[in-house]
Amino acid sequence: MEFTNLAKVAAIGLVCILTFRQLYTALLLVRKRQVICREKGVLPAPWYPFWDRLFGIDLLIKNTKVRKEHRVLEQQFTRFREMNANTFRLVLLGRHIHYTIEAENLKHILALEFKKWSVGSRRILGLAPLLGQGIFTSDGTDWQHSRQMLRPNFTRTQVADLGIFERHVADLISAVPHDGSMVDLSELFFRLTMDTATEHLFGESTESLTKSTGEGFAEAFCRSQDHVVKASRWRGVGLEKLIKLLPPDGQFERDRKFVHNFVDSYVDKALAKSRQLKESDSENSDRYIFIDELVRQTTDRVRIRSEALNVLLAGRDTTASLLTNLWFTLSNRPDIWAKLQAEIAHFQLHGGAPSFEELKEMKYLRALLNESLRLYPVVPANGREAVEDTVLPMGGGPGGNAPIFVRKGEVVMWSVYAMHRRKDYYGEDAEDFNPERWLDDSQKGRKGIRPGWEYLPFNGGARICLGQQFALTEASYTTVRLCQAFDKIESRDTRPWTEMLTLMCVNLGGAKVALTRRSEE
Repeated sequence: MEFTNLAKVAAIGLVCILTFRQLYTALLLVRKRQVICREKGVLPAPWYPFWDRLFGIDLLIKNTKVRKEHRVLEQQFTRFREMNANTFRLVLLGRHIHYTIEAENLKHILALEFKKWSVGSRRILGLAPLLGQGIFTSDGTDWQHSRQMLRPNFTRTQVADLGIFERHVADLISAVPHDGSMVDLSELFFRLTMDTATEHLFGESTESLTKSTGEGFAEAFCRSQDHVVKASRWRGVGLEKLIKLLPPDGQFERDRKFVHNFVDSYVDKALAKSRQLKESDSENSDRYIFIDELVRQTTDRVRIRSEALNVLLAGRDTTASLLTNLWFTLSNRPDIWAKLQAEIAHFQLHGGAPSFEELKEMKYLRALLNESLRLYPVVPANGREAVEDTVLPMGGGPGGNAPIFVRKGEVVMWSVYAMHRRKDYYGEDAEDFNPERWLDDSQKGRKGIRPGWEYLPFNGGARICLGQQFALTEASYTTVRLCQAFDKIESRDTRPWTEMLTLMCVNLGGAKVALTRRSEE
């Protein structure tokens, strides 16, 4: 009995000691944070008005409603306008989140204090079942390794090689009706970028524009993307435990297996010649193949597949979304179409394929792409999780000019869509599609805008998109070749641009147009 009582006393004492230590540690942390806030002049950001400050259930209900109505981006923009603030905070299912559209904050997160931020374990866990461990689904040293592996694959030499695009763009032009009947260019753009991306990655194209051999893969890839996006969304609001209780999605499991097997077939081909590849010089190869370059660096079959899938996602979806949004605009703006045709005529290409240098000289075309990416960014929102206590330079206090404090584990989200519509950054016509804002006008003595951190269509800092120039080159080349083939365009869709959010953002209605070939004038 005495021994039992002593054991109870010892257990109670141990619990008291551990509790005291936790309380003491917590008090020290509170004190440390108070000192930091006082020294940095920190002030809290304003709260977005909502009634459930504990869990934010009311916000979740509102967010679910606007997502079904395809108004998520519109809602984000509206919230900043309603708040008359560029930074505010809220709680979503118990998770404290700051929302910001301050360029200076993003500069700190993405560049100056990059190591203090993570893409977040929830995002990684959400996308990893499909994409594996790759450049978009890793952090820290794993991400650095992916970056080092992939960087050589996006050199200027690879980007400037337009031959990979020409055959597939010709197939695209052939697939467009010649009689002026309606076509949804968006569907063709997604096939085009699938064909060019697979040829660039694997050395063999899916040929979906002509033979439809890649349709099964494309469909499985799209469905599985949709699944992991939804899973990531629920993880992002703290419901990952609920996800584990749900039965497996049979369709997703079949799609994932199909996608992995499809890519593995190319990985196996590359690995079969790995010794030959490692002994040869890639610069002297007759043909550049992305997966061969990966095999030169590693023989990890799963790692190669994962990196290839990560790049395939970016190479296909971002460029197709950009082209869809751009051509939707072109079909509704005859003034812009006329100026673009005039620039192409000015270079006197006469139906011949443009060179990389000629594409770079097309300033109006580049302005069009810039403006499309500004008003309709293909990655319209992003976020980071603090891996340690940190301070951001703006957003606190009545005027939003004081620093704000972000605790370890808290999230900062930003809306590229809303930031790109700030009038103090882009002028009173910030909500209008105006390519001229990017161009110098010597007659009017006007300089085109040269934005910095307030323009982030391809992210910024250490994680800036490696394939940015590849995507812009493909979009430019495709646009020029289509304009050379067709001299008239008419919209077949009167609806305004409406968001369709997956991992990227594209017009919900696609790009439904009627085109007239030059030969039929």
